[in-house]
Amino acid sequence: MYDKNHYKLALGQINTARHLIEQVAKDYVRLIKFGDSLFRCKQLKRAALGRMATIMRRNKDPLAYLEQVRQHISRLPAIDPNTRTLVICGYPNVGKSSFLNKVTRADVDVQPYAFTTKSLFVGHMDYKYLRWQVIDTPGILDHPLEEMNTIEMQAITALAHLRSAVLYFMDLSEQCGYSIEAQVQLFNSIKPLFTNKPTFLVINKIDAARLEDLDESRSSLVHSIVDESNGKIQIAEISTFTDHGIMELKQKACDTLLSSRVETKARGSKGDSILIRLHVATPIKRDDVERAPFIPESIRNGTRKKFDPEDPNRRMTERDIQEQHGGAGVHNIDMKKNYILADDEWKYDKIPEIYEGKNVADFIDPDILTSLENLEREEEKLEADGFYDESDEEIDDEQEELKQVAQAIKQRKDKAKSMAQTKKALQTRPQIPRKLQHRKLSQMTDNMRAAGIDPSNLEMRAELLAKAKGLTGKRKNRDLESTLDSNMDEEDDHDASADVDDNMSVDDAEEPTPARKKVRAGAAKDADGFTRGKSSTTATTNRAGGSISSRAGAARIPARNRQSEGLRSKDQEKKARELHSMAIRDRNREARAGESDRRIQESKPKWLYAGKRGLGTTRSLSLIHI
Repeated sequence: MYDKNHYKLALGQINTARHLIEQVAKDYVRLIKFGDSLFRCKQLKRAALGRMATIMRRNKDPLAYLEQVRQHISRLPAIDPNTRTLVICGYPNVGKSSFLNKVTRADVDVQPYAFTTKSLFVGHMDYKYLRWQVIDTPGILDHPLEEMNTIEMQAITALAHLRSAVLYFMDLSEQCGYSIEAQVQLFNSIKPLFTNKPTFLVINKIDAARLEDLDESRSSLVHSIVDESNGKIQIAEISTFTDHGIMELKQKACDTLLSSRVETKARGSKGDSILIRLHVATPIKRDDVERAPFIPESIRNGTRKKFDPEDPNRRMTERDIQEQHGGAGVHNIDMKKNYILADDEWKYDKIPEIYEGKNVADFIDPDILTSLENLEREEEKLEADGFYDESDEEIDDEQEELKQVAQAIKQRKDKAKSMAQTKKALQTRPQIPRKLQHRKLSQMTDNMRAAGIDPSNLEMRAELLAKAKGLTGKRKNRDLESTLDSNMDEEDDHDASADVDDNMSVDDAEEPTPARKKVRAGAAKDADGFTRGKSSTTATTNRAGGSISSRAGAARIPARNRQSEGLRSKDQEKKARELHSMAIRDRNREARAGESDRRIQESKPKWLYAGKRGLGTTRSLSLIHI
């Protein structure tokens, strides 16, 4: 159980099994990736789990051994190697467990025979608001280290590896069954384990035998331990039966360990880094006057009385005064009565002492009353000299002028503010680009007349185009401007206007014009540049898709297309036609086989075993039977 090599071998075998399982998982994941059906993947999964179970079955013995080790470790006490620790050691039955039960909350079994404690026991206590742990070790016998058993080696290991204070217990009455000489010899044997550790020689059972009661030879043996240590080992006498000296030993051991830990940290590199960051500020001496620290006389002499709430002559606190006058909510504590001011009447002024986190007194001129008197005398002198004796008319004229100036300034500010707001609104609102804005023909003609340009030709051409497109009557007046806008940017405007007489009238007369006769005869060209024929097969089409007939005169717009009714765009119409074609096509009766089909078309598909092989191996994956 405690063989280190055996433990390492077991861990090594488990690590090897882990690598084997990982390799099996990689191989079968690659096979499952190329599985042609769900049934094939299921069989591969079963094969992988079977191989993994076989590998773990071979490691049955190492797993059982590691489980025993885990259970044994779980039964061991939890020892913090970094916290403050007291380690108790010595011969069996000298009172180590009794001391642990006295100073901690542990409950260790105590019996009058040796080796009652067979393992380490840990108890916890509090001292100076710190948590301490006290470790009770099994008894140690005086023989070589190689001959010690497992129980004794626990104590030796705790002494060797824990930074702690060591309490070595001795029984001078020899009720433990071992002589004083043997106990001293054991101390000298394990003394190297106490290096750089605070050590206490604890004389237990002083109710049975004291150090003064021993003869000269035995007493000298005990004192030789302290003399050889050059004062590093301290002697303490206790009795766990009568509780004599237990608390004193506890306090002394804890204080010594704390000071030792501080010294150790100060000597190390960590202590240097802490001391570098510490700085003690001392004031610069400005003169030769000696300024000693002020200590109240009552504290220096020790005559200050402790506060006693039952003493009738005690100093009354504000809480005591509040309780005498009815308590909280009935009596309010006067916080201003102790203000130190030049006049006591100023204590209850309405001016606050602190305003917005600042002391009001820091912003008040101490000579404000003198300044006020000077200002009053100056004001009286000005009144006596007639400085304020001016006519009311002059004052009114000046005020009126100031009002006008102020009104003008206010108007300018309001105008600038409104312009800024308008500009900001124009910048933030979404605007249509200039090229996409819809403009009317009337707006364009008005702007041209304002600029001194005659737009009569444009108006004539617009009316002719509207009549040629079949837009007559009320519809002509409504769509005249839009028709011109849609045809203004075409390249053939010059050809269309060439067939129109410049002297043609745009009045609404019933007499047909030459241009109108040409349109009825079908010899004129339309706005798109196509010659109109007499046959319907060779006739051109209008914007709505209907043919323009010469016999019918102006072409009519056909009825709406019922197939494209309700569709917003060409893309939507295209999608509708695709869905319609998919709905009327024949079913695919010979579909491809899916993953749910159990039929395997090929007994040994070559592509199933093709793939990347592992590094440095030539083994074939085809050895795995599926």
